Amino acid sequence: MALIALLILVAGVWSSWGDAKPTMLTKGLERGTVTVSDCDDEWCTGSFSPARAGGEAHGRVRIDEAVTDGTGDRVPVALKPGTDRAVRTGAAGILHAWVPFGGSLLLGSLVVAGGLGMRRTGWSMGLLGAVLVGASFATLTV
Repeated sequence: MALIALLILVAGVWSSWGDAKPTMLTKGLERGTVTVSDCDDEWCTGSFSPARAGGEAHGRVRIDEAVTDGTGDRVPVALKPGTDRAVRTGAAGILHAWVPFGGSLLLGSLVVAGGLGMRRTGWSMGLLGAVLVGASFATLTV
């Protein structure tokens, strides 16, 4: 059961790290704002304006639909290297990037509390996961 709980947590970190790394470690990445022009079920697209003078403007970049308010929204972002994909920066972007880890904490808490009999640890993990997911929701809706 301990290996299953560890596997769940590692999978959550692995899943989160792809977006969390460029969101938190922006040194050397191109930063700016995306003005959202079109959205579908999962992705929004828009034009990228660099934050620094001399930066390269991109005509069309993709951003996760969950981090925008829809068409016309201006979102602070960092571009993932070598792609047309942008990730939201700031507190809202960081919390959103770690949502899969929050979910793995919630799921892992059931294994820890029920399978290993470590109820306090399970409750703590579940509460931490719920706070992370709730904080992400709260910052993205404000």
